[in-house]
Amino acid sequence: MANPNHTRFPLFSEARSAETVNARIGADVDARTREIAEAVVRHLHAAVKEIEPTHEEWLAAIRFLTETGQMCTDWRQEFILLSDILGVSMLVDAINHRRPGRATENTILGPFFVDGVPALPSGADICLDGKGEPLVVMARVVDIDGTPIGGATVDVWQTNDDGFYDVQQKGIQPEGNLRGKFISGADGHFWFRTVKPRFYPIPDDGPVGKLLATLGRHPNRAAHIHFIVQAPGYDDVITHLFSPDCQYLDQDTVFGVKESLVANFERIDDEAAAKAFGVANPFWRVDQDFVMAPRP
Repeated sequence: MANPNHTRFPLFSEARSAETVNARIGADVDARTREIAEAVVRHLHAAVKEIEPTHEEWLAAIRFLTETGQMCTDWRQEFILLSDILGVSMLVDAINHRRPGRATENTILGPFFVDGVPALPSGADICLDGKGEPLVVMARVVDIDGTPIGGATVDVWQTNDDGFYDVQQKGIQPEGNLRGKFISGADGHFWFRTVKPRFYPIPDDGPVGKLLATLGRHPNRAAHIHFIVQAPGYDDVITHLFSPDCQYLDQDTVFGVKESLVANFERIDDEAAAKAFGVANPFWRVDQDFVMAPRP
């Protein structure tokens, strides 16, 4: 005679494994939590059935996740790094920032943003260590109709010419090196002096770096400058400008490059122009519009 205690939930079988697990979710669980949990279980079980891992392979995967968690500190989030190199961070960002046609596209924030950087006057030089090729960034903040947005705040940060952010080299780089905050004028314009960005590797001395090596992938990010553009009533823009001549442009390790974010870096050899901008000759120049969409 069948045990009546077994009639409430289906018992486990390989064929119906996901359905069996999802049947155990409580009746009072909210709809969104249920939707997420059921989807994760379905796709995880489908992957396991496709891969058919051995016990040793599954334990290796668990060890990898354990080591990833153990690598996390206040300054380093190895799970975010894992999400980045698998393209998931960019996918989540794309889903959450679908914007109308000409609005500037988002890309990932990255781990080295520093809040509270003081505002600088337009035209300031943010390169404090004197390394690298001079670059002048001439920029404008506008709405999707091209109308200037005055009073927008723009945070800027990048690595130095050695490929490190200032917070990675405390006591080596000047504090606040290659960081700045600017306010757009009534005409939407702001500009600043910096240096041409260069590529750099993400931290690859942990489990994520080992995974990249196992997959035959390099750890390098394409050369870029970070921007956060904010204005009341508009969706925040978290984005990069990429250098078009970087050898890693089409293989950025965190998939951060979008075609619209590849800027036009113009090399200028003009002593009078260099003097007018207060930079050494020759220098690079970028002219860029940041186009903001209304906040949903």
